[in-house]
Amino acid sequence: MGRIGWPEILLILVILLLLFGSTKLPALARALGKSLNEFKKGKEEGDGNDKPDASKQDPSGTKPETKA
Repeated sequence: MGRIGWPEILLILVILLLLFGSTKLPALARALGKSLNEFKKGKEEGDGNDKPDASKQDPSGTKPETKA
C-alpha cells in the first residue's frame, strides 16, 4: 500500500487541473522543471567544491600555528 498507482496519479492530476485551471498548469510545470534543473546544477557545483585543493595545503603536512 506504499506505492502510488496510475489511478491515484490520474486523480491527483484531475484535482490539480480543477484547482489551477488549464492555463496555469503548464506554467507551474515549467517553473517546477526549471527549479529542479537549477537545484541539480547547484548540487553538482557544490559537490565539486568540497574536495580540498592541493595547492592550498601546506607541503609539510602540518598545520600552521595560530596565536591565541
